[in-house]
This record gives sequence, structure tokens and C-alpha cells, in this order.
Amino acid sequence: MPEGPELHLASLFVNRTCEGLVFSGPVQKSEVSKSPDVSFSCEAYRITATSRGKEVKVTLTPIKTDESKPRGNTDRPLDIVFRFGMSGFFRFTAEDELPKHAHLRFYTKETPCRVLSFVDARRFGSWQPDATWNPDRGPCIMFEYQRFRSLFCFGTENGK
Repeated sequence: MPEGPELHLASLFVNRTCEGLVFSGPVQKSEVSKSPDVSFSCEAYRITATSRGKEVKVTLTPIKTDESKPRGNTDRPLDIVFRFGMSGFFRFTAEDELPKHAHLRFYTKETPCRVLSFVDARRFGSWQPDATWNPDRGPCIMFEYQRFRSLFCFGTENGK
């Protein structure tokens, strides 16, 4: 099961891979996935990611195509929170090289287009569109170390 550092690396992968790329069209979900549909379609948008504990938040940010607003069915960024389950990960491939278990797909605007996919062969992973971090999640060991240590380290004086 991916832990905090692996999910942090996944967010770095998404950020490095998607830097400077423009994505377009609807977010596509596989027919077999039980996670919710992502109602987002935009003529041009960017993708960034952040991690916290066992979650990765992917943000889809529309790019303005004229002076007023973006074209598509959205005019504001959308956050999708991923939980990787046992074996989830992101992969960036050519459209004709999609992995078998690519359950959520984001297509670039270029020709030929490429695809950022959330791949999960075991289907234990999930995503939630228009979401935020799980409120019951404890502090992140990667970014809130002192708080994590003070709450969860035993046998130390005041977590020091």
C-alpha cells in the first residue's frame, strides 16, 4: 500500500510531467470503475498535484481563452482527491499505449495527444471530485512532522 513518501513522489511526478502541458476536453472514467464521474470539460486546462498523508489532490485549472472566461463547462478550478488503495499510481503515455487499468484519464491538447492516467489494477483506489483533504486524517509526516511527532510518538518527552 502506498504510504506518505510514495504519494508525495506521485504528486511530484504529476507536477513534473504536466508542467507546461495543456490538457483539453472531458475527464474520462473507465466503464468498470466504481468511483464517481468527474464532471469537468474544458477547452484548455492545466494539471497540478499536492500530497498530504495518504491522499493526493490533483487540481484542474482552466486557462482563459479570451478576456472574459474559459470555454467549456467550468470556469473555476476543480480539485480531485485520490486515495491510492493497494496499488494505484499515475502514468503518462501516448493515447495508443494506455495501460489496461487506466481508470481516470486526462488528455493533452497536442497532436498526437498523450494521456495522464490514474492506474489501479486492483481497484482499491478511489477519487472524489470537488473534494478536500479528509478531515479525520492526522498530520502529514512529510509536511507536518513536528505536529505528527507530538501526537503519535510515544516514549518521548512531549514528542521531542
